[in-house]
Amino acid sequence: MDGFIDLFSRVVTDAGIAERFVFRKKALDLPGYFRPTKRWDLLVVKDGRLLVALEAKSQVGPSFGNNFNNRTEEAMGSALDLWTAYREGALCASPQPFLGYFFMLEDCEDSRRPVQVQQPHFDVFPEFVNASYQKRYQLFCNKLVLERHYSAAALITSQRDSGLSGSYSEPLPELSLTSLIRSLVAHVIAYAD
Repeated sequence: MDGFIDLFSRVVTDAGIAERFVFRKKALDLPGYFRPTKRWDLLVVKDGRLLVALEAKSQVGPSFGNNFNNRTEEAMGSALDLWTAYREGALCASPQPFLGYFFMLEDCEDSRRPVQVQQPHFDVFPEFVNASYQKRYQLFCNKLVLERHYSAAALITSQRDSGLSGSYSEPLPELSLTSLIRSLVAHVIAYAD
């Protein structure tokens, strides 16, 4: 994910934020409410104010089921922890920060295959019935933004053999890399030097 973090860092500095305010290798911990700290993948902290916190994750097969649950729980928990810490004043005089979520999923037969759900007592929401893991991640990322847990999210898929050459797909326009970057730029430009 280093290449994508480099890209997001460059976007922030190109939007007018000095590089000294962009943290991508160290000093990535923010206070939490339910835990002492959480390490993010990219932070923008200017003049003691948090402007951006970005999480970047990926998943490859073969164990999509267990990893999907872990990734969703982690992303939701991180957002809840940050927003609650923000509400409680842990981020001092920070304006409402931009919280971004970037996810890259392996595009393979196992991630595209419909998956059955267990419904022993109650019906799951219909959009999850026979949804592949790619579809589940689309739903998840959309809902993260819809419910305002994250300011913006992007989901890309890439095949194992062509991904290293930079080949990727974007399953939904609203979850495109460009959409995430535009939202990020719109937020940070207000704090540009």
